[in-house]
Amino acid sequence: MSRTLMLIIVVAASLAPAMLVGQHDPHRNAVRHIAAGDFAKADKALAKAEADDPETHFVKMLVALKQGRIESATEHAHAARKAGLPFDRLAAGPRKALAPLYESDAWADLKESHESLRLLHGPMLGLVTDHGASFWIRTRNDAKVQVKVYQGDAEQNVSEPSSTTKQSDFTTVLTVGGLKPSTDYRYTVMVNGKQAPVEYAQFTTYPAQHSPAKFHIGFGGGAGYVPKWEYMWDTINKLNPTAFLMLGDNVYIDDPEHELTQKYCYYRRQSRPEWKRLVASTPMYTIYDDHDFGMNDCVPGPEIENPKWKRPVWNEFRRNWVNPSYGGGDTQPGCWFDFYIGDVHFILLDGRFYRSRKPDPTMLGPVQEAWLLETLKNSRGTFKILASPVPWTEGVKPGSRDTWDGFPAEREKIFSLIEEQRIDGVILVAADRHRTDLRITERPNGYDLYEFESSRLTNRHTHGVVKTPGLVWGYNEACSFGMIRLDTTLDDPKVVFEAIAIDGKQVHSHELSLSQLSFR
Repeated sequence: MSRTLMLIIVVAASLAPAMLVGQHDPHRNAVRHIAAGDFAKADKALAKAEADDPETHFVKMLVALKQGRIESATEHAHAARKAGLPFDRLAAGPRKALAPLYESDAWADLKESHESLRLLHGPMLGLVTDHGASFWIRTRNDAKVQVKVYQGDAEQNVSEPSSTTKQSDFTTVLTVGGLKPSTDYRYTVMVNGKQAPVEYAQFTTYPAQHSPAKFHIGFGGGAGYVPKWEYMWDTINKLNPTAFLMLGDNVYIDDPEHELTQKYCYYRRQSRPEWKRLVASTPMYTIYDDHDFGMNDCVPGPEIENPKWKRPVWNEFRRNWVNPSYGGGDTQPGCWFDFYIGDVHFILLDGRFYRSRKPDPTMLGPVQEAWLLETLKNSRGTFKILASPVPWTEGVKPGSRDTWDGFPAEREKIFSLIEEQRIDGVILVAADRHRTDLRITERPNGYDLYEFESSRLTNRHTHGVVKTPGLVWGYNEACSFGMIRLDTTLDDPKVVFEAIAIDGKQVHSHELSLSQLSFR
């Protein structure tokens, strides 16, 4: 290797972390510097943003507040509102950072016309079953909240009352049961006894569990905040998926040590009207990856409390989503879980919390690995959708150990179990690579494993399609997501994989029958 080439490689490697942090958006980058107390770097990051963007004014307001310049902060708050920033962005906070603004006379004038605003974020529809549903919300202040569910004009059931408090970041999850399978419902959210206005406050319960069904679900990752592409959420909503899987890099934080950055990134997305419309009527299921758990390609190690930011980041994640469960709970934190829609089994994995290289490389850690193997062995699903935050297929990120290529023994243990136990109908799903791919891994002792990967929901940054053996197709020309259509009512149940572009057009499709994923 020539000295010149070696120098280029060394320089590129040294610049890589900064490039990865900077590739998504200057506002998030500036907030990272504000959280660290480096206001000069924050100003430098903001210089790359559009001057009249409402987020630019919002972040400049944060800088001014941190420096005690209240008059300047209020000017930027008004400028942000004038540029289109929703009032709930200011009311949500982060409240600790905005406390000096809330104490100002200017805030008293600003909030006067929004006194009736009680619901800030959500409702986000979570675990729907054949008999019930869960709802996540964030209120403006401490509040008593309930959800009422109706079929037509007839009230069917109501949740137990719950409270939102400062300690829960004014969030709570409410559950309504006693519903019927495959039935359309609408609902209302009551905050302190008064109904909060909600668009698309409707849902359909799932088919009876373990019964044949016909439905479609969407999935994706790579949802960097780019305002011009936030209409992606409306595109998905129009296609009315039975559920949507967010498989990592759902918000780009890259700052596990600062609560300010985490809250900023979550609140920014949750305040978007397009996002609110989608999650009010579409059940959401979510796992994290490196950019919303730690830093790029992070390997945090096997210990629960080390690094010390692990549990706080996990708690912040739980406060902002509405999953059926979160790993093993407080004693064994994580984001893995499973659920059924009809007779299709969805199994979602945590690829970060316990990821370690020594002594033996593991992405899952021993507890999650044991849970996964038992879950697969005991599955009653006609199809089993096995979802990972990073790709399964060899070589899709050449030279990297961040995908399952870095954990080949653990991957082989999972694939071998499928063959040893003769488990039919396993479909691999993943995110991480900023494109939408369909790939096949040939298995000499079992059926070929299909992997559907998609992770460019709203990202600016794009990855080229890597032509590994088994590539069926790849798409990276625009933002996109994956759609999986399942029909288990047929004699030979089938699945259709569709790559859908941000404009709603299908750009690729592939049909597969259960008999092709079977040992029989």
